This record gives sequence, C-alpha cells and structure tokens, in this order.
Amino acid sequence: MIIGIDIGNTNIKLGVFDGGKLVDSLRLSSSNRKTADEYYYNIKTMLAGKIDFNSIDGAIVASVNPHLNYTVEHMINHYFGVKPIIVGGGIKTGLNIKYDNPKEVGADRIVNSVAAYRTYGGPCIIVDCGTATTFNVISSKGEFLGGAISFGLKSAAEALGESAARLPTVELQKPDKVINKSTISNMQSGIVYGYIGLVEYLVRAIKREIHEENVKVVATGGLSEIVSAESDVFDYVDRTLTLRGLSILYYMNC
Repeated sequence: MIIGIDIGNTNIKLGVFDGGKLVDSLRLSSSNRKTADEYYYNIKTMLAGKIDFNSIDGAIVASVNPHLNYTVEHMINHYFGVKPIIVGGGIKTGLNIKYDNPKEVGADRIVNSVAAYRTYGGPCIIVDCGTATTFNVISSKGEFLGGAISFGLKSAAEALGESAARLPTVELQKPDKVINKSTISNMQSGIVYGYIGLVEYLVRAIKREIHEENVKVVATGGLSEIVSAESDVFDYVDRTLTLRGLSILYYMNC
C-alpha cells in the first residue's frame, strides 16, 4: 500500500491506496505549529483499525505550502520508513508541459491535470475551487497549455471584510436570491454569486481560446459543490481527483 499526501494552504489531504485503489482518506488542517509526531498521531488515530500501517511501502507528496514540506517528509521517513516521491521538476507526468517555465507550475495543478486527463481524456479544463481557484487546460494531445489563477471563495470573503472598515466578516453562505435587504446578505450574495459568475466566464473564455470541440470541464476542491449547485458549467465534480492523481504519479515514477 502507498500513501498520497496533498499539502495545501488550508488543508492537508491524505489518501491510502492499495494497488491504485483508494482505500481510505482523511483531511487535516495545515498548521505550521504541528510537529511530525503530532501529524502522525492524528493520522494513526483517524485511521486506527482501518489500515495496516506496516503494509505501507511507498509515499508521494505534492505541496503548495513549503513551510510544511520538511515536517511531512520527516514524518513519512521516520514513521513509515520510506522516502516519499516529491511532485516537482523532473517527475514523469505523461503530459507535455507548454509553460514558459515548467518548474513554476504548482504541484497541485500537475496532480489534478494528470488525474483528469487519465480519467476523462482531453481536451479538458480542470477547475480547483480551493484557497485559490485554478483553471488548468489540457489539449486533446495531452498538452498542459496553462490556464488562470484567481482568488478562492473564502479568501474573497475574508478580503472584503478586512479591506472595508464598515463591512463585517460574514459566514460563507449562499442566499436564496441575488437581491437582498441586509448588509450581510448583500455581501453573501455578491461573494457567492459573483464567484459563480467568475467561474462561468473564465470557462467560456478558455473554451473560445483553445478552439477545440467537446471540451470537458472537471471540478474539484472543497468549494466546487457551491458552484455546481447553482450552475451547469461543470461536466464532472470529482472530489477525489487530487488523491487519484497522486496515486497515478507514484506508479509512473516508482
């Protein structure tokens, strides 16, 4: 069995795979204050009775949070006795990275693109609705063409409350309608429906630019369901896309 770990700015996602099949998964908060011992204790506690830790003989890590890289890598080395594969420059992906500097492409974008292309084929647009919102574009030939990066839903809500002195911090909740009659519901409307509009527009614009037919739009990330509940812009919402991508990359590089 292997473990795949995706270190994000807000959360850490971990999946346990047996022969490429996702056996179990969990989510932890990304905290710079936690030690390798604490992360292992959390993982062992949450997976107790479900996973035979002695059967884990491989690991792969993708990270967009460099502050946690050493801690997580040390935990894997110390407690699982394996050296993890790190998603980054030089790793085999099966994609032709058409980027000005391929080393600048975030590990999460590579992982999601590999999984989407392997699962759904190209051309496709992968929208990851997380702390940031990334739009990744894969051609029918398996070329990573780049994409766009925008703010995430939560970061937009936090920025609005922090930047405008008279506006409060609001709960991230979708109002029943766009026109509302209180400051809080007005903010919620603008944040949520405005975000949905952003996603819809960028997907349409990307489709116009790539000049390909039958472009599939694949969404992942914890906030993708807020968009999919209001819009048909996504063809697929795949919550395990990143973890499956880690598994695919592990077996391509082990």
